[in-house]
Amino acid sequence: MKKQLLAGLCVLAFNAPAAWAQSQPTGSESIFDQHKAFSPLFYTQNGNEFRSASGIPGPKYWQNSADYNISAKLDTVEHAVSGSTTISYTNNSGDALEFLWLQMDQNIYKEASRSELTSPVAGGRFSNKTFTDGYQLKSVKITQNGSTQQADYLVDDTRMQIRLKNALKANGGKIQISLEYSFKIPEYGTDRMGRLNTKNGWVYEVAQWFPRMAVYDDVLGWNTLPYLGAGEFYCEYGNISYSITAPANLVVVGSGELTNASQALTPTQLSRFNKAKNSDKTVMIIDSTEINTSNRKGNITWKFNCVNTRDVAWAASKAFIWDAARINLPSGKKSIAQSVYPIESAGQTAWSRSTEYVKGCIELYSQKWYEYTYPSAVNVAGIVGGMEYPGIVFCSWRSRGAGLWGVTNHEFGHNWFPMIVGSNERKFAWMDEGFNTFINGISTEAFNNGEYKRESVNRNAAPMIFNPKSEPIMHKPDVLQSGFLGIGAYYKPAMGLNLLRNQILGKDRFDYAFKSYIDHWAFKHPTPWDFFRSIENAAGEDLSWFWRGWFIENWKLDQAVSDVKYVKNEAANGSLITIENLLEMPMPVVIKVTETNGKSGIVKLPVEIWQRGSKWTFQYNSTSTLKRVEIDPEKDFPDVNPRNNIWYGEQQ
Repeated sequence: MKKQLLAGLCVLAFNAPAAWAQSQPTGSESIFDQHKAFSPLFYTQNGNEFRSASGIPGPKYWQNSADYNISAKLDTVEHAVSGSTTISYTNNSGDALEFLWLQMDQNIYKEASRSELTSPVAGGRFSNKTFTDGYQLKSVKITQNGSTQQADYLVDDTRMQIRLKNALKANGGKIQISLEYSFKIPEYGTDRMGRLNTKNGWVYEVAQWFPRMAVYDDVLGWNTLPYLGAGEFYCEYGNISYSITAPANLVVVGSGELTNASQALTPTQLSRFNKAKNSDKTVMIIDSTEINTSNRKGNITWKFNCVNTRDVAWAASKAFIWDAARINLPSGKKSIAQSVYPIESAGQTAWSRSTEYVKGCIELYSQKWYEYTYPSAVNVAGIVGGMEYPGIVFCSWRSRGAGLWGVTNHEFGHNWFPMIVGSNERKFAWMDEGFNTFINGISTEAFNNGEYKRESVNRNAAPMIFNPKSEPIMHKPDVLQSGFLGIGAYYKPAMGLNLLRNQILGKDRFDYAFKSYIDHWAFKHPTPWDFFRSIENAAGEDLSWFWRGWFIENWKLDQAVSDVKYVKNEAANGSLITIENLLEMPMPVVIKVTETNGKSGIVKLPVEIWQRGSKWTFQYNSTSTLKRVEIDPEKDFPDVNPRNNIWYGEQQ
């Protein structure tokens, strides 16, 4: 989902004045309850043979698979796509399936869709206010046990149920579903797809463009939440071969590998494309002088193949400038970074650097976390502000400079979450948006020696993440209110991971555990509990207090220095410093102590001090009276009331 959603939030988080939201009157008694915060009853279920207690897939973990063979045609007069799809579906579960569910996402654009009927009158990002007829189904057939027949099916909003006369067998049963359909491409497609009219022609960004299998898993069985807009996707993995037939003067780019480049491209374009595959510097395939100069007639079919993927998307236009460069992966394998954009977006402060950004972020993510798995990575400039699909992303044609880096970096970060680690976005947006926002920050620090790095201050962000309308992270994205979605799904979970990495576990332990989570759940379907268990086991830490307070509840942090005394009333004997935890959230404590003789020291106390209650007194080996005692001197924690963080000696 688009990075610009966070732009205003980031400005506030980085530059917010000390306009602190008070959670309780100054000086009131603590409401912290150590029994609640550190309750041992966090996990409500034990591990099993499908999902281990250690947070990794169990010995009998399974998931179903769906391979697709798709043939589609783009009609640029009617702005429509017609297609035929054959789905080869395998039931690897231990259950015989009496019916199947498919996702029919184009139906969100109908005037009477659930999405539209639950959208505010004033509209919004996920509300179109201009409508299509959604999918027009011409044929739905199934082939099972060697017999092909018309399917018995029901379409309800953005879902289709196929009712089977003979249940699909467990443990490897196979069925084919063949569909013929068409739909009109909306001009604005809930910021996921659409078309942009440029001076050289339409730019089509096409996604959610074929019926896809819903996920059947060991957690819920069939996952059939309707597509309302904010909740994104949950898809099965498989191999997808697809072809797009379009007017010959258009360029088509898509997820995966272009398998017929020698037929689809002109000799000049093919030569440049092959050169780009071996170049670390950006190579022009179609430059600004070559737009709309094609004399090819009729239609051309572009063929693509994407392996072990949950989805594919594509884009087409006669207005594209096209450039590319090689991506170098840690194993020695290569991929290719590509950018297509209209002339309105060109320029070294804008999209002419897009391929550099694509190459840069993918190489960084591959080195740090998990190697990029697709043969191509395409950035498309169009009407969509920012949206991710395997191997291809749609970013705003208006993006420039730091904004273009940010949205490109964010959307391609999604190739790790949720394209590689296939969490359920429809229910848990924070497991893709939040994790992705977290890795975006690390790659931004590294890219081009920190060209776009901005310092963030967690304490400054406290009024934002704990504003009066804040909600717990652990809600469906369609339930998080629109004004808080950017914080609850993106910013707060990312801050949580940064707190774990920098303040609670340390970089080495966290990075090892986070990478372990990615390795174990690559191309699988983890739940929040799998993530929690995985991090705890690999890092060797009980973090239930953190998951409970930060993700499940909406607990706030308020640490205070409440008293300073001297041992036997003599500073040279040492100081007794009392601190308090006034609100529900426990955290480790970092304290800076400054003496009147000029000496200072840092004391770091583990979160376990709060297991004893809301107050803690520790001895500091001072040799003179204390001038200042300050909790969190670097402002690393989101304390909602920093005015009680500092104690001053009498001389102040």
